[in-house]
Amino acid sequence: MHEYELQVDPDRAGQGAESELRSLLLWLKEDETLRRAVRGRIRSGAPASAAHGTPMGSPGFDLLQLAVGSGLSAASLLFAVLQWQASRRRPPVLTVRRGPYEITLTGDEAGDADSVRRIVAALENGSGDEDGADGGTA
Repeated sequence: MHEYELQVDPDRAGQGAESELRSLLLWLKEDETLRRAVRGRIRSGAPASAAHGTPMGSPGFDLLQLAVGSGLSAASLLFAVLQWQASRRRPPVLTVRRGPYEITLTGDEAGDADSVRRIVAALENGSGDEDGADGGTA
């Protein structure tokens, strides 16, 4: 089981962060290839001691937590998220976190195969180095 956290940039959340995350969660649940492998819930991203206004610590229901089965690749999840972004009139900027590693998806990545490969490698390897400088195959 892999854990991911996704958060919408509140400054670029067309319908509001919570609404955008609910839309994404519904999108993932309706995807036949993902629905059995992904469990999610929306919660507040602000821990009690977090400073308000930090990217992953703003107040409100603004965090989508995903538990992804080990049989599902990071690539499958990433492609579904990028498809969801592409379906939005104004694609929201998403921050995806797996463990200590964070990556920002603007929606432009879908058109750049090299970017997608680097992102997938970083999420799968948990390398924390998007450029693959740690010897990964990004």
